[in-house]
Amino acid sequence: MALTREEREQFLAEPHVAALAVNAGTGRAPLTVPIWYQYEPGGEVWIMTGADSRKNELIQPAGRFSLMVDRLDPTIRYVSVEGPVVRTAPATIELLRELAARYLPAEKVDGYVDFAWKNHGEQVVVHMRPERWVSSDLGQV
Repeated sequence: MALTREEREQFLAEPHVAALAVNAGTGRAPLTVPIWYQYEPGGEVWIMTGADSRKNELIQPAGRFSLMVDRLDPTIRYVSVEGPVVRTAPATIELLRELAARYLPAEKVDGYVDFAWKNHGEQVVVHMRPERWVSSDLGQV
């Protein structure tokens, strides 16, 4: 059964690891990789990635990407969202901290942020405006 707008937005706002997919060019399947993301209902989705990463190198010319998140318990539920890139900007340590705090236990955030900021190279934040949604709750199997 398809989710309501409120249900799908709330589900996407939860801290799931997403599968990001972006066109990889002629003769190639889409690049599909796991990624952390941030979303608040009614807003834009954003991801953080290396400025020189394959993800960013494909997202920029494609001008759009999709994310899919799912869970298996207590019911099988998924949300997929796709849309255009609306802006890309340099990452900040504050945004890195926000993203890390979404996924990591509080006591791990500072150490991760310190390591990532020093070792992951130049990062960018890519914002996507949700345009197309696919969602379902398949119930319990």
